[in-house]
Amino acid sequence: MDVSIIPTDIKLLQKQRVLILTYANGERCELSCHQLRENTPSADKSQTFPDDVNIIAIEPVGQYAIKLIFDDGHQTGIYRWEFLKSLGS
Repeated sequence: MDVSIIPTDIKLLQKQRVLILTYANGERCELSCHQLRENTPSADKSQTFPDDVNIIAIEPVGQYAIKLIFDDGHQTGIYRWEFLKSLGS
């Protein structure tokens, strides 16, 4: 696995509804909770989500991903490191 895609730090700013990923090279990626919910790997792409959707928990999934739990009840999306990096690009 390419370690450059694995964040060295993950911060959730719930008030701002933003997930911040920081990488070893100093790169920082800010992803809105709405953007993440809209791009959930398991989401129906025709579905719409409220702008104020928020993440309430983050769970690690092995060494390759995280699971984000949203306040609208969604909790089945597994966000692989490659996918998160591509969303931030």
